[in-house]
Amino acid sequence: MWHDDETFSEFGSDPLNPHPPRSLERIAAAKREHLRAAVRENCPRVPGVYGMLDRENRLIYVGKSKSLRSRLLSYFLPANAAEKAGKILENARAIVWETQPSEFAALLREQQLIRRWTPRWNVQEMPRRQRPVYLCLGRAPAAYFFLSRLPPEGVVACEGPFRGAGRMSRAVETLNKFFRLRDCSNTQTFYFSDQLSLFDLGQRPGCLRYEIGTCSGPCTGAVSHAGYELQVNAARSFLDGFNDEPLVATRESMEQAAAAMCYERAARLRDDLRGLEYLYRQLGLLADARRQYTFIYSVPGYDGCGVWYLIRGGEVSDVARAPTCPTTYAAARSGLQRWRKEAAIEQQRGHGPYPHTLSLVAAWFRKDRSRLERTFQPSEAGRRYRRLARQTVA
Repeated sequence: MWHDDETFSEFGSDPLNPHPPRSLERIAAAKREHLRAAVRENCPRVPGVYGMLDRENRLIYVGKSKSLRSRLLSYFLPANAAEKAGKILENARAIVWETQPSEFAALLREQQLIRRWTPRWNVQEMPRRQRPVYLCLGRAPAAYFFLSRLPPEGVVACEGPFRGAGRMSRAVETLNKFFRLRDCSNTQTFYFSDQLSLFDLGQRPGCLRYEIGTCSGPCTGAVSHAGYELQVNAARSFLDGFNDEPLVATRESMEQAAAAMCYERAARLRDDLRGLEYLYRQLGLLADARRQYTFIYSVPGYDGCGVWYLIRGGEVSDVARAPTCPTTYAAARSGLQRWRKEAAIEQQRGHGPYPHTLSLVAAWFRKDRSRLERTFQPSEAGRRYRRLARQTVA
C-alpha cells in the first residue's frame, strides 16, 4: 500500500497552488537532540506541511500545521514519547517541510501528499486510534459496498473518510445484505441472466447468501445486468443521504427480535443500527455540503499569496491568485467568467477534478461557520475583491 521502495527527493507539484512553487526545506541529524535543535533554529512559525524520513530516506509520515515550528517541536516532548508522535520520531532521521500561505492550503496539500505517497504511518501504523476508512461502491462487473484506506480509482461512488473500521465493516455488511449486493471476491465468476452463452448450464451459487435471500445472485444467472444496476442505483441513493430504508428495516427487525425475546439477535441488530445511524448522519452532512457549497472562497496568505478557491458542489474545483489591484483583477477576469458558467451548472457527485476534497471542505466550514463570510458567488467577484484584499488572516 505504501511506497517502501521509493526514495524520497521532493513532495512534487501542487495543482492547487496558483503561485510559484514553494521550496522544500530539509534538516537531518543522527541524534534526537540535534534534530530538535535544528527545528528550533530553522523552522518558521507559519502554516505548512511536513514529512518524516527514515534512515533509508523513505517518507514515512506526512502532517500539516498552522504553525510548523510548534507542531514539530511537540514531537520531542517527553509526554509524547509513548504516543504516535514519539513512535514516528523514533523511526525518523530527517524532517522536511514546505510552507503554505494558509491553514486551508496546508490541509489540501496534506491530503494530496498522503494520496500521492501513502506513507506507512499515515495509513497503517496508528496505535490506539480509530483508523479512517472510505466507503466505496464499485468494482465491475457487479458493484458492491467495500471499505478502502484511501479513495480508489474507477468506482461508482466513494465517500469519507469515516472513523472506526470495525463499526464501518458492520455497516458495509448490513448494506450489502439490504440492497442484495454481492460481497464475494472478484475471482468469483459472474453470470447474468441476459448474458449470452453457448450452453444453458445451471450455475451454482458461490456462497449461502443467494440461498438465504440476501444476495441477488449475479454468480448464478438469477439477475440481469439491468436488474443488478437498479440495486446499485438504490445503494447510491443511500450514499446521497436520501434513502433511510436500511435504517428503518434494521430498526424494525431489532424491535421484532426483542418482542420475540430473541435478545442475542436484537443485540446484534442494535449494533448494526448504531453503525448505520452514524454513517447516515455523516452522509447527510456531506450531502448538505454538496447541495449548498458552490461559491468562491477567498483565503488570504500570511505572505501575501492569497488564493481564491472555486468550491463547486462541495468540492474544490479550481484555484486562482487572489486579485489585489485592478491589474491583477483584469488578468483574472477571463477565468472568473469561466467559473461563473461552471457554477451555474449543477455538478453530480465525483465529477469534479478533486472529488476527494468534499469531506475536507464540509468539515472545514462545519468547524467554523464564520469562514463562510469570506465566500461569494463568481458574479460578485468584481464587488468583493477590493474589500477582501485589505483583510488580514483571521
